[in-house]
Amino acid sequence: MVRTGIEDMLKTLLATAVVAMTAFTGANPAAAAGPGGFARNLRDTPTVSFIAARAPTLAPFAHVKFCMQNPAECKKSSGSSVIAMTSYRESQLKRVNSSVNRSVRAVNDSSATDGGDVWQVSGGSGDCEDFALIKRKRLIAMGWSPRALRIAVARTGSGEGHAVLVVKTSRGDLVLDNRTAAIRNWKNTDLRWVKIQSGDNPRIWYNI
Repeated sequence: MVRTGIEDMLKTLLATAVVAMTAFTGANPAAAAGPGGFARNLRDTPTVSFIAARAPTLAPFAHVKFCMQNPAECKKSSGSSVIAMTSYRESQLKRVNSSVNRSVRAVNDSSATDGGDVWQVSGGSGDCEDFALIKRKRLIAMGWSPRALRIAVARTGSGEGHAVLVVKTSRGDLVLDNRTAAIRNWKNTDLRWVKIQSGDNPRIWYNI
């Protein structure tokens, strides 16, 4: 009888210990062990966000003229549609954005003598879309996939028409804007998006 009582007591203690260990290990399922044993909350991982292209729409007329005059800049292309961002790629992106913003003099086409908007990919001065086209050309020359480099049309906070280069990366769609050296996610700008190029065929545009 004494032996049976001791065995029953040991079984009870063992069961209690198992329950306690199960509760302890399952208390925080959202945390994962990180480097050095520190807990890393998986819910803190930033969400990657991309522009949602909707129904096809008309390309800007000035862009149609640009493609007629510069067919090599508007041809269908292969390659990756998303750039895998590394520290090296990030430095290239910042360098191109800053250097073009500094070296090209901003001139609004609305003041042109012919009264028309002209898209061009060369020259020491230009409108917002010219900045975007030059940045795209330089990145392609560095080996970036043309499919990930798209021109987008939008409106600024003041309602002014604007064009920027949108780069599709593993960190989301990033915006290269001639108004700033900062490269931001498309959701973190003051722009109201209107339309964007297809990555597969630059002549095709979509509503946003």
